[in-house]
Amino acid sequence: MSPRAPEPFATPRLDALPLRVEYADEMAAVLADPALHTFTGGEPETAEALRARYARQTAGSPDPGELWWNWVLRSGDALVGYVQATVRGDRAEIAWVVGVPWQGRGYAGEAARGLVEHLRGSGVRTVIAHIHPEHAASASVAAGAGLARTGEWEDGEERWGLGL
Repeated sequence: MSPRAPEPFATPRLDALPLRVEYADEMAAVLADPALHTFTGGEPETAEALRARYARQTAGSPDPGELWWNWVLRSGDALVGYVQATVRGDRAEIAWVVGVPWQGRGYAGEAARGLVEHLRGSGVRTVIAHIHPEHAASASVAAGAGLARTGEWEDGEERWGLGL
């Protein structure tokens, strides 16, 4: 059985820390570049909007059968992005975002691989990610974490999967 709240984990260069509302100010700066929304839509959120979202996320899903696990990624003394997993039973849907200033350093791949390994240790047996068909960097991250294209689509994104 998976724990109700996310537990911290680490990779060689990153600490994945369970999300707290207090991270909103720093994360607003990490996520401020509009380029992060090229494939997902929307625009950068203010620190105030992130605080509200983080409060909802840390409160957890209103569905008792679903867990919302969210972590910020810290490298040294700076936050650089986040990973998240929506866990239902032994299945998790995952996502990752690394701020533009830290992209190209392998952080997203390292974080995704670490997340998959962490989920495996928490009883997850199936991992799913949804990748925009033109987002080559995310496709590379998914493949590096062991996920493969399934040929299934949802809301214009391809589903990638991994059975552990």
